[in-house]
Amino acid sequence: MPEYSVDSRFKYLIYSRAFRSVAIIYMSLAFSLYLAALHIEIIGIGIISGLAMLFMIFLTMILGFIGDRHGYRTELLCAEFVALIGALLIGISSNAAYIIAGMVIAGIGGGAGGLRGAFSPGTNAFIANNYTDQKDRVRRYSYVTLVGALASIGGSILFASVSPLSAFVGLLDSYKILFLVSAAMLAASLVSIAMLADGKRPKKTTIVMKRASINYSAKVIATNILGGMGTGIAIPLLPLWLELSYGATALDIGIVFTALYLAIALGSYFSSKIAHSMDTLNVAAYTRLLSGALLFAMAFSPTLVIAAVLYLMRGALAGFGSPSRTTVNLRGIDVEDYGTATSAQGIAIRAGQLSSGLSGYLMDYSLPLPIFIGGALQLASGVGYKILFGKQGIKNRQKK
Repeated sequence: MPEYSVDSRFKYLIYSRAFRSVAIIYMSLAFSLYLAALHIEIIGIGIISGLAMLFMIFLTMILGFIGDRHGYRTELLCAEFVALIGALLIGISSNAAYIIAGMVIAGIGGGAGGLRGAFSPGTNAFIANNYTDQKDRVRRYSYVTLVGALASIGGSILFASVSPLSAFVGLLDSYKILFLVSAAMLAASLVSIAMLADGKRPKKTTIVMKRASINYSAKVIATNILGGMGTGIAIPLLPLWLELSYGATALDIGIVFTALYLAIALGSYFSSKIAHSMDTLNVAAYTRLLSGALLFAMAFSPTLVIAAVLYLMRGALAGFGSPSRTTVNLRGIDVEDYGTATSAQGIAIRAGQLSSGLSGYLMDYSLPLPIFIGGALQLASGVGYKILFGKQGIKNRQKK
């Protein structure tokens, strides 16, 4: 049997991300509209989204400890297995309570733009542990984001298939069939993860993290909470928002999100080519800040076309800036703490996204309000990156 190096197996992480993106994007896009088709009210949908976030917080915390002690491949396997169970439960059940339980277990209430759930912290830790050069990390994070965005087109195509498929099997069964297709994709991702190999890592010497890692993570957590709150309020019910604001159909929404993933892929491609030669902090901060500004404008867009264009611009910025933000988030973390640190940072995002429970209430009060507030919080997160990790943050610490 031939021996494979850690680097040669990086392709399996790419395969896993591709399979997973098809599944998770369909599931996250279908989340609010499937529940609406089951006659669950907007406020109830927001509460279910919040419950999914609570479960993801618990799961992410447990998986981070597992990763530092038993390997990040094991962490990824556990995360994917849980998502697979949730998808199967949704796909085979006709009972609303079981369907809601499956959505909570799979954690699919977090965002229609591309839910990462408990999987993302493990991916970030795996890459950080196996590849120590920061420029190399930016490239690899960019590759993973690029492939995920391109594969996400498959998820949006699945979602756009709901309408034509419903003509043959009915609306609810069309959603269920495609959830089972998503489960098959998650199973393929699970097999791909099994082919990965962890690089060498030091033995864990602390119960949680070293003090330096805790101090650095605290700054990341502060910005992540703001960004997570913005995402939680603005994004989870976005397909429903497009339907209520502009009368968009499932096909319209599928087209918008297909274009979105192309935009994210384009941003990721340019990130893989040029972001590593730029100031990593500036890329991380300004792309987040501009993303918030675009949500501001989107909240008051008079037409679906203008709203879609603004959202595509935001997607391109996200694809370009995300690898640099991930690199900034980990560059002050000790190597033995990658799993716990990425989980803590992920938990901060999920804690912020508990604001998704407010999204339904805000939308019920005024349709533009959740998008506007989400934009303000994302903008504040971008400012936070620049202050906490920039020269001003260093000067403040020196004064103290």
